[in-house]
Formats: sequence, structure tokens, C-alpha cells
Amino acid sequence: MIVIRDYTESDADVLWVLFFNTIRKINRRDYSQSEVEAWACDSMDSETWIKRMNGLSPFVAEIDGVVVGYTDLQSDGLIDHFFCHHEFQGKGVGRVLMNHVFEVGESRGIHRYYSEVSITARPFYEHLGFRFVKEKVAEVRGQTLKYNLMEKII
Repeated sequence: MIVIRDYTESDADVLWVLFFNTIRKINRRDYSQSEVEAWACDSMDSETWIKRMNGLSPFVAEIDGVVVGYTDLQSDGLIDHFFCHHEFQGKGVGRVLMNHVFEVGESRGIHRYYSEVSITARPFYEHLGFRFVKEKVAEVRGQTLKYNLMEKII
């Protein structure tokens, strides 16, 4: 069973590994090696990552005590991070996380959800009712990464 709980700072290292491996192993389908290496670089500044996670205050998904995904929901409806463990893709983790986001959003009065998602994640978001708004690009450590602005209005 997938359990969703609130983030604690002790989750930061595990979430970094999950983030890193998901990008390097899953997003590699749609991005070049140099792009995924820029996006998830080999050297991570722990303090910066902890500050980032503390600011996001994500929801963490677990199966039998193993962290299998995480996401967040910001006050304006932004879903900034949404990552599922590379070994648990296609097993319902993403759907459970997104349903949790919608439940929390409803309790907060959020009616518009949006996210800047990878090429890889776009079909998942579309499957859950998000619509494509526009393609965007970001410069990350010398690489130009394409991604998609997606939105869902409830």
C-alpha cells in the first residue's frame, strides 16, 4: 500500500537520490546524456538541497517504509517537484501522489494547478487531465532543456 506523509528534513538525502536516479535513468529517454547530467549533476550541495526541500515542504510517498516518490503543492497551485522512484514507475505511485495534491488543493481552495514538466512527464500529466499550455526552455549548466507548461483547472 502506498502511504503519503509530510516531509521531514531527514528525508532530504533520500529525496536527492530519488531525484538524481529518476532524471538519470527515466528522463534519459527524452534528454541527452549531457542534458541529464546538467539537470542532475554529480555534485550536490547538501545545504542548498535541504533548503530547497524545506521550502517546498513536499509530500512523500512510501511503500513498506521505502520512499518511492515525492511532490509538493505551493499556495498558488504550482506543483514544483514531482518525482517517482525509477524502480516504481507505472505502479500507481504518481496517481496516488497527484490525488493527494488535489485533495490538499481542494482543502486550500486551489482551483488551478500548474507545473513545468519534462518531455518525459507530459503524457502522465495529460492522462490526469492537465492540458499543454506551451513549450519552454531553460538554460541549466550550459545545456538548453526543453520542458512543458501544463495546467489543470478544477
